[in-house]
Amino acid sequence: MRTSSSSMNRRAFLGAGAATGALLGAAGGLTLATSAQAAAPLAGKPLVGAMRRKVGDFEVTALLDGYLDVEKGLVIGYDDAEAKRLRDAAFIEGEAVRIPVNAFLINTGDKLVLGDAGTSSALGPTLGHLTEPLAAAGVTPDQIDAILITHMHPDHLFGVLDGEGNKVFPNAELLLPEADKAFWYDDAIMGGAPEQMRAFFEGARRAADAYQDRQTLFSGDSEIVSGVRPLALPGHTPGHHGFVIDSNGETLIIAGDILHMAPYQFANPDWGIAFDVDSAQATATRKKFFDQMATDRVMFAGSHAPFPGFGYVGREGNAYRFVAADWPYSL
Repeated sequence: MRTSSSSMNRRAFLGAGAATGALLGAAGGLTLATSAQAAAPLAGKPLVGAMRRKVGDFEVTALLDGYLDVEKGLVIGYDDAEAKRLRDAAFIEGEAVRIPVNAFLINTGDKLVLGDAGTSSALGPTLGHLTEPLAAAGVTPDQIDAILITHMHPDHLFGVLDGEGNKVFPNAELLLPEADKAFWYDDAIMGGAPEQMRAFFEGARRAADAYQDRQTLFSGDSEIVSGVRPLALPGHTPGHHGFVIDSNGETLIIAGDILHMAPYQFANPDWGIAFDVDSAQATATRKKFFDQMATDRVMFAGSHAPFPGFGYVGREGNAYRFVAADWPYSL
């Protein structure tokens, strides 16, 4: 017997409708209204940025401090045609690339540890919002036991103080890379730095000095918190570090500023940013890191990777690509 395509389509449609009804029934039912039952005012601002995921027995929560717009004049190795091609592929209008500033809350079960502290009021109104997602995560600043600093740039360290210079995290121990502190406290280096960069030195010293009574310097790769050890990633600054989190057979690497501009630097890892202290070393470190992540298929979290920053590095010919991590928390 021949069956027309229209009857087959009708049968498939009715079957799909029955399956959908069964699914909605199993979910407790769903009523679709023809119009909104009550008007709601527009919020006019984004929701707080906080995203939590499990890493073994730990919980790691990405916290969005805000964002920066990176203009092409800050990009080392920039090529107009290549940059436009990559922006078009990423649906970016204009020449600036907007990058997030992420920090990460690590709950080990025994301690609440903050990986970087955001910006406070140092870099304008688009940044300095870390306490909002921290509150959304159910944590108050006085509950933080330790703050791990990847490096002493404003968007990673300056958030330990509020706009009036008071401690934001009164009970926290501040853990700083020894090599980075030596750099930012070197008067000769500060004296030879461009005028606009001297505020970086002064602010880094002010933030670190406020925690002098509870401050620890780290070097090497031994655990600094149970389940967390440092990973040297020099170049962006001399003491720039990541943090390797290992718990119950799972690993996450918080990689700090291993990259800044995801639309550019996965495809062109030799491109850098003007804030790199040693651009050649930063590039070599980035390429080595990308290669290792792609080979080992280990999840990393980047301070400037697309929020929430969790993802993998995939190979794309002789270049790389960012692969966002899947659903962050099993229900």
